[in-house]
Amino acid sequence: MSRFAYVNGRFTRHRDAAVHIEDRGYQFADAVYEVFGMQIGSFVVEGPHLV
Repeated sequence: MSRFAYVNGRFTRHRDAAVHIEDRGYQFADAVYEVFGMQIGSFVVEGPHLV
């Protein structure tokens, strides 16, 4: 099975995927994290996360 990566807004072959050394996310670990709480198998306060 072929492996693909999503880099800079497009899909590319995994072996060809690269991030520029001066990419801010690479240098400073910038990222967006989203966390959902669950209780008894359901999301807690789901609505605001989906806006």
